[in-house]
Amino acid sequence: MRIVGGLYRHRIIVHPDDEQHTRPTKDRVREAIFSAIGDITGHQALDLYAGSGAMGLEAISRGASFISFVDISPLAIKAIKENITNLKLPNHQFEVIKDYDFNALKMFKNKQQKFDIIFLDPPYDKGNYQQIVDQLIENDLLSKRAIVVIEANRQITLENFACQKVKTYRYGPVLVYIYWR
Repeated sequence: MRIVGGLYRHRIIVHPDDEQHTRPTKDRVREAIFSAIGDITGHQALDLYAGSGAMGLEAISRGASFISFVDISPLAIKAIKENITNLKLPNHQFEVIKDYDFNALKMFKNKQQKFDIIFLDPPYDKGNYQQIVDQLIENDLLSKRAIVVIEANRQITLENFACQKVKTYRYGPVLVYIYWR
């Protein structure tokens, strides 16, 4: 896997050797997502269920100012940290959090942190997308210009979500939904 655009283009990304729990977003899918969302210079991003950190690293490469990587897997955290070290990212551009999704979201709420871009790619068999989005809203984590990118292996419908679905893409069994606030 490689970063496909921006400052770190073509740099290799390592990923956890845990195919049962981690499913890295393929290069062509990341390219399509970032083409669809456009310029992200200066944006604050959250890579929830980060895995290898590919989405967050791609965001930093393309101009995001800060990324929060969240995953509970020790293998994922190890891969994210290795990727950060290999890219020599400055400490002020990222944080790596080893915790459960809802714990991390509460922590962000307590810090009054808001995000311009949120990448949601939970394990497919555990992904309750409605509950995750409800927590984003309840914890007031979306900025006024927020973009939420969701990867799923099935069609999803979100209720009471104050964002407009702009794009839906299909890449084999993977569906990508992009919502704009």
